[in-house]
Amino acid sequence: MTSWTTRAETDADIPAIRDIILRAFPTAAEADLVDALRADPAAWIDGLSMIAATADGRPVGHALLTRCHVGDEPALGLAPCSVLPEFQRTGAGSAATRAALDAARAMGESLVVVLGHAGYYPRFGFRRASGFGIRASFDVPDEALMALPLDDSSAVPGGVIRYPAAFGV
Repeated sequence: MTSWTTRAETDADIPAIRDIILRAFPTAAEADLVDALRADPAAWIDGLSMIAATADGRPVGHALLTRCHVGDEPALGLAPCSVLPEFQRTGAGSAATRAALDAARAMGESLVVVLGHAGYYPRFGFRRASGFGIRASFDVPDEALMALPLDDSSAVPGGVIRYPAAFGV
């Protein structure tokens, strides 16, 4: 298992992050989404765009948390997560995701939601969002919409997830 260095993105990382996303997904939609979120001060939170880098500092994985709301309460959305194809299944994506979740916890955030692979995200503690009374404003498979409370001392808000405008939902 490779040991990854994780850190928050810097301006110098932006082209490498775009390249990671473009190479990890079949279209430019996710890379364009990240650019739009980065430009949205209501969505972007400095320190929550995390990269996983090789020992020589090359970014190979990325995970992004941005502001969303569940009902009227602030929460974070995890999307997208991406890894260069030649580094997939090496732990780089998990390292970037864990670093982003740890940073969010340290900032006092209380809840993260994700729409993703039901077999992947539970390793980080995500559970079905419907169990918390959280739902999307569009049809999604119940097992694909998940939530992770970051702070056990606060109640988990229920309601509909309101994503930043860049998501187009």
